[in-house]
Amino acid sequence: MNAAVVALGMLVFLFLGYRLYGRLVERRCVEPDSEAVTPAHALRDEMDFVPADPMVLFGHHFSSIAGAGPIIGPILGVAYFGWAATLGWILLGSVFAGGVHDFLSLMISTRKEGQSVAEIAEDAISPRASMVYAVFLWLALVLVIAVFGVVGAKAIVSTPAIVFPTFMLIPIAMLLGYLNRRTSCPLWAATVLCVGLNIASIYVAFRWLPLSFGPWLSESAQLKVWFGILMVYGLAASVLPVWLLLQPRDYICVFKLFEGLALGFLAVLVTRQVLAAPIWVGALHPKAGPIWPMLFVIVACGAISGFHSVVAAGTTSKQLANEKQGRRIGFGAMVLEGALAALAVCCVGAGLLWGQGGPQEFNATFILSPEGGGPLKAFAQGFGSLVGRMWPWMGVSFAALLGMVILKTFVMTTLDTCTRLARFVVTEKLSDVQPLFKNRLVATVVTIGPAAYLGLSGGWQTIWPVFGAANQLIAALALVVISAYLLGVRKPTMYSAVPAAFMLVTTCAALIWQAYGFMIHEKWVLAVTSVALTVLALYVAAEAVVRVRKLVTAARQREAGTEGTSAPVGPE
Repeated sequence: MNAAVVALGMLVFLFLGYRLYGRLVERRCVEPDSEAVTPAHALRDEMDFVPADPMVLFGHHFSSIAGAGPIIGPILGVAYFGWAATLGWILLGSVFAGGVHDFLSLMISTRKEGQSVAEIAEDAISPRASMVYAVFLWLALVLVIAVFGVVGAKAIVSTPAIVFPTFMLIPIAMLLGYLNRRTSCPLWAATVLCVGLNIASIYVAFRWLPLSFGPWLSESAQLKVWFGILMVYGLAASVLPVWLLLQPRDYICVFKLFEGLALGFLAVLVTRQVLAAPIWVGALHPKAGPIWPMLFVIVACGAISGFHSVVAAGTTSKQLANEKQGRRIGFGAMVLEGALAALAVCCVGAGLLWGQGGPQEFNATFILSPEGGGPLKAFAQGFGSLVGRMWPWMGVSFAALLGMVILKTFVMTTLDTCTRLARFVVTEKLSDVQPLFKNRLVATVVTIGPAAYLGLSGGWQTIWPVFGAANQLIAALALVVISAYLLGVRKPTMYSAVPAAFMLVTTCAALIWQAYGFMIHEKWVLAVTSVALTVLALYVAAEAVVRVRKLVTAARQREAGTEGTSAPVGPE
């Protein structure tokens, strides 16, 4: 099938999903009030609570959620099950599950003084469910910090040309933050200046300035040095005022993604290559397992990801200046990430040869083998092939490098955003017990320490295989909390409850399948972890069921005229 036709159909579907379904959810479940005072204004502290320009906040939010996930997952989905099922889940998931999940997480947190989903669960479900959810979130964030630190260090060592633009982005972002917040410089002028400087740094590094410790250190020593530098960076970035680095850095980064999306889709439409990847591989893959539930765990970012609710109810809700901007940022960013995931499928499916011979021949075995370079290399080569075919003057190698720079940038944004989010979880849950955890540095070190240990010791490799399911479990539980909250404030729950039930059942099934495989291969740590995650998820769900029954009973008592004897009707 022609990739241009598929790409056009996907873009139309995603646009209509945002306009029609997003607006329906907004009207039925949120009813935004442009006059309401958001936490960014009410609790403004110039550190974490800071009202942001909607374009700047969109850039921050999107850069935080769009890491390497919407590239890796969809490409693996194509290799395991074919492009048709993968694209189908991306389109349906991003609109009817992910968009609802992200948007409602953002708006409910905004209505609850910028609280995390874990904290909201205390009122919406129970204190015990809240604590279990918070511990679950913190452990997941520690693991992500460790893994992205390792991935970032490996990318730096393997591609010295990305070092200079990656770290030059820090002072450039701080310059933008200063110009935007402390001077009268218009945002458009500051944007042109700083985005231009960032592009120039990429060109300078590509032509003249690759940086490496190679002449002095072994590769393993280089990895440790860069990993340590990234951990220190994450610590520093998480305690700086959000307007000084996080907001402007992510805002600059999003222009790289806009550029990549525009170039990629334009190349797909202009070159009109055929989707050579298999449309259907089969319902049972020998390595990945059955298409249900495993496809819905493998393809997370780009369809629905629990990490998004952590960002939406973590940093984004503390910067939302007006409730009317919520759908554009929450629902819109998720739909745009769906477009990025769809582009990844098109780049690999149409930009590379599948079983046709030649230097760019790719197939599932090549993508899945360490020698083949994996999904990221497949994306870079596919992207470079399409863009290079459209504009031969750019060259395939430079276009491929551009794709890798885009990916590397979003690894950095995820790293420091996770560190900040983990600090919020620690402060929310432990500061009342021990006031020392109100200190930003202390709360951050509590997270960075274990993450650094996991990264340096290689311990992350032991539990990383279950992270995909754990991430989707966070999404399922976030939707459960959202549904309980909506029921408590007498709003329709269908939009969140249906995807909540689907994701909960699917993720638990995936964990059980994985646990069975781990037991067969005697990987007992992973097997026990999978079972433990399933039990914790079912516990939170059971607590939610108890809460829902109380709310339903209270509603019936009100209708019968006995409201005075009923239980409280959910969070105010």
